[in-house]
Amino acid sequence: MAFNDDEKPPASNAGSTKGLVTIKTPTYSKDDVALTADAVTAVVELNATSSTAVREGLDLVAVLDVSGSMEGAKLQSMKTAMHFVTDLKAIIDGLVADGGTNIEVGMETALSVIAGRVTTKARTANVFLMSDGQQNSDTDATRPDPGTVSVYTFGFGKDADHALLSNVARKSPGGTFSSVPDGGNVSAPFSQLLGGLLTVVAQDVQLTLTPKTEEPRDLDTMFVAPGTDYTQTTDGDTGVITIKFGTLFSGETRKVAVNLTLLESTDTTDYDAPLAEAQHSYTAQQGLQNQTPQDILINRTANPSEAPTSSKARAVLAEMARRQHAGAIGEARVLADAQNLDEARYKLADAQNALEDIVLDDGQKLVGMLRAELLQLLGLMESQELYEAEGRPYALASETSHGRQRYAARGGDMDAVRLFATPRMDTYLEQAKQFEKDPTAPLPSADEDVKQEIAANPLAAISAPLAFYIKAAIQALQEIEKLVTPTNN
Repeated sequence: MAFNDDEKPPASNAGSTKGLVTIKTPTYSKDDVALTADAVTAVVELNATSSTAVREGLDLVAVLDVSGSMEGAKLQSMKTAMHFVTDLKAIIDGLVADGGTNIEVGMETALSVIAGRVTTKARTANVFLMSDGQQNSDTDATRPDPGTVSVYTFGFGKDADHALLSNVARKSPGGTFSSVPDGGNVSAPFSQLLGGLLTVVAQDVQLTLTPKTEEPRDLDTMFVAPGTDYTQTTDGDTGVITIKFGTLFSGETRKVAVNLTLLESTDTTDYDAPLAEAQHSYTAQQGLQNQTPQDILINRTANPSEAPTSSKARAVLAEMARRQHAGAIGEARVLADAQNLDEARYKLADAQNALEDIVLDDGQKLVGMLRAELLQLLGLMESQELYEAEGRPYALASETSHGRQRYAARGGDMDAVRLFATPRMDTYLEQAKQFEKDPTAPLPSADEDVKQEIAANPLAAISAPLAFYIKAAIQALQEIEKLVTPTNN
């Protein structure tokens, strides 16, 4: 199936692809470790540039449920939201609610459309899937294989099969599930995803962790801590771990927590122990960018600190606490699904108490959003009926959001829980609110949004490549210093 109306990305999308995704110096859960056998958690963080001047093109296929149950206010609300996403007014206005819900065929058709694209260079392939009901009994929406296509699903109302839609999203790279309660503003959650998809700065983002095995060796074992939902492989011979993230939106961050156990050292004096090497790569404007490796190393000492005191160590502990927080939401959902609401609420209450131990330098912004997330979910577990209507989809959306480290609308107060939201998403949320009030008001184009961002921060468009070249120069000087500085024998 081929389409002749494909459009090439506008020239304004192109530019330098250097430094669009950068890696930070790893941080650790301890300020130092012992010379005796010890363990530590390192966090490797990838950051996408805040600039959207250089970005990938967007190909989006919307799969919309227009079964009989969508008749009335639901269909009208969906139409309004789609007018926010696209200007195909005649097609959208012509949608009529009728028949059953065959999500499987909808997915197959969407993937066929994407496979038949004529222009694919520097473009991302994505599917919007929204449904308000159960799939037909003789179908299975999880059967189609999305491959490298990201699928973002929306469950509309209490009768949607939220678990199924969550599974469909999680089967794809980077996909998320969002919840839209009955009578909710559909434009707002749609706007958040659109704010991301229009600002994809890199594709095929990948992180490789290579253990240091040279003798004398400090590293005993290395494995990625649980709490994320990405494609991960480990080479059985070399121990090299590869993590694939898919796309990154402008302003997004990916944190990988790595648990490391250390062998007892033969040294008796302090030294920096090399444990592993982290290297990331990505494609942008169809070009592969392999970045300079970053060492994972930590100071070993005979007198290690009893407790971490640095802000970096506290940030690592906060990241581990966030993962435990997300795990508690998943455990509470399983309990509530089994109609053990009291135990589910106790689980969330314990998670609330755990937040009191987090101390950060961000004015406790992260803690505030995590606390708001738990409070909203607790409120949706007041009864089994309320939980099944709104609590379960809220929990599922939270789980996919935390697992993918990507924003997903949960169905509660969107202003209170902005976990993983990007600046463009914040802008589009305000636009969506105004659009719901007056759908006839003109909306700025993606190019106009970029112009406004550049006007507000003129250096943003060149900051990524500039930082890249500065870092490369510093690393070159450090290597020269090693060569000219005599070593002590």
